[in-house]
Amino acid sequence: MVRLFGPNPMNILVCVKRVPATTTRVAILDGKRLNPEGVEFVLNPYDEYAVEEALRRKEAAGTGKVTALSLGTADAQKELRQVLAMGADEAVLLAHAEAGFADAATTARQLEAEIRKRGPFDLLLFGKQAVDRDQHGVGPMVATKLGIPCITEVVNLDIADGKVTAEREVEGGRETVSATLPCAITCQKGLNEPRYANLKGIMAAKKKPLDTVQVDLSGAVVEVLEMAAPAPRPPGRIVGEGAAAVPELLRLLREEAKVL
Repeated sequence: MVRLFGPNPMNILVCVKRVPATTTRVAILDGKRLNPEGVEFVLNPYDEYAVEEALRRKEAAGTGKVTALSLGTADAQKELRQVLAMGADEAVLLAHAEAGFADAATTARQLEAEIRKRGPFDLLLFGKQAVDRDQHGVGPMVATKLGIPCITEVVNLDIADGKVTAEREVEGGRETVSATLPCAITCQKGLNEPRYANLKGIMAAKKKPLDTVQVDLSGAVVEVLEMAAPAPRPPGRIVGEGAAAVPELLRLLREEAKVL
């Protein structure tokens, strides 16, 4: 049996993704995918919480290593350099020209294979989801393939004596969950406040190792059949003025909008 994880929880791997900025206007290419031309790409916002948590855990321990791992095109080196500038020790890019269109299952398969090659790791950190697809599938899939527990949408995390205790937001409150290391965590807004890379970190990032590994993305299990822009919103209506408009407004909400 291959040992994937070491005895110290400060050997951390954080998975990140290059995504279109949420403020970018995107167009559909060939009816099945987004056109990357003219799109501003950034580090996935939820992944910033994962990176920050990894760095804080290492700093609190005073020892260990933070490795960043990403499946992406060659251009994703920019986002990995950003993670290195924030404080990660090394980065690995699983490169493929079509990586931006890979489904969650294919992405998880590639990440799992590389983690097995580069272990041992004790803590795997992911953003809760990527803002381009909003599927929230990669972190749990990788954990399942590795046979380790996974706690999702974590907003508070405590690690002591080989045990993880995490809080996750659920409808109407918070849920406290515990697991043993090794463990995978998907990070939610509120877990921490991600840092900005300073000039010293940016300069240091240029000397840190960033390995590029060419991968094969054949054998995808999910196929996008069609992608379309949302239908335009219908124009608003004025149903009357003052208190006299209330009965008609209630009728429309009940019979047309069906929200009452």
